[in-house]
Amino acid sequence: MPFALVGFTIAATTRPEGNIWLKLFLVVLCMVLARSAAMAFNRFLDRDIDAANDRTRMREIPSGVITPQSALTFVLLNCAGFVMATFFINKLCFLLSPIALAVVLGYSYTKRFTWLCHLVLGLGLALAPVGAYIAVAGSFDWIPILYGTAVLFWTAGFDVIYALQDESFDREHGLYSMPAFFGKSRALRISEWMHLGTSFFMVLGARMLFSAAPQTGWLLWIGTALFLGLLVYQHLLVKPNDLSRVNLAFFTTNGFASLIFGICAICDLAF
Repeated sequence: MPFALVGFTIAATTRPEGNIWLKLFLVVLCMVLARSAAMAFNRFLDRDIDAANDRTRMREIPSGVITPQSALTFVLLNCAGFVMATFFINKLCFLLSPIALAVVLGYSYTKRFTWLCHLVLGLGLALAPVGAYIAVAGSFDWIPILYGTAVLFWTAGFDVIYALQDESFDREHGLYSMPAFFGKSRALRISEWMHLGTSFFMVLGARMLFSAAPQTGWLLWIGTALFLGLLVYQHLLVKPNDLSRVNLAFFTTNGFASLIFGICAICDLAF
């Protein structure tokens, strides 16, 4: 969400078109609907896998709190709402909406046949700043694409860290993940290289944004530096032989990183 709002603010301060506040509401609505559909579909599709895994067997569908049919109905309703919301944004968003849904829903299948599944998840989240920019400007631009690429590698990198918890389970059940395919140590090194790529695209995006929006200044760079610093910090938390702080690295650190960057970038652009 923070990166989507950054993409929205970039367009709103450089190429505003139409009712900005209405579009902001529709962008937030699309984010909620797309994420809800993707999360629910993942739970629906993985219900048997989740039931076999000690870490996930108490999730809502395996534990019987929610039926598979209810979850699938929820997915379809959110998908329909997402497409409908894009119709009221602009034509390009509406035409691209099936592609966006195909990516965010299709990710759930990828762990069954490729260890590149982490990058597909990253691609799904990478659509956020690009889509939010298109919602306002009605066209593509390199700056949100650069930030989207940063999100792709950032998400894939921290998803690899999260997948370390299921390395043995994935290997035993024929599922694909980088930890299961490469082992924990090599997967962590790959995650580090992905986050190095994140750093490159974050800095490049900030430089281009600084040139395109003269009002930006030190807050954008502070937000970028803090974001990258927290990337380094999460890699200090997790070791191949010590996964006790995976949740701290995955949830807390990444949550703060995106929130801090989003606040700094938006304040610099808007004020």
